[in-house]
Amino acid sequence: MSEQQENVIYVGTKPAVKYAAAVAAEFENGASEVFLKARGRAISRAVDAAEITVNRFLEGVEVKDIKISTEELENRNVSSIEILLSKV
Repeated sequence: MSEQQENVIYVGTKPAVKYAAAVAAEFENGASEVFLKARGRAISRAVDAAEITVNRFLEGVEVKDIKISTEELENRNVSSIEILLSKV
């Protein structure tokens, strides 16, 4: 997750609705795909943000792909997720 990409939203500690609003803003600015990325405890918040976006905020948006992985840090492993949302 270290590479810089456009249309990527990194999920942290804010409420899921804030990230869903950020996804909606990206789509309104002309993006056809948006990535939600999260690690560790923020994974559930990223999933919530994706579901809020698809089911409440925007019509014609679907979850296209989900990738899960484990990142090795200095002395521990951290789970990560990448959710790809796209316009239909």
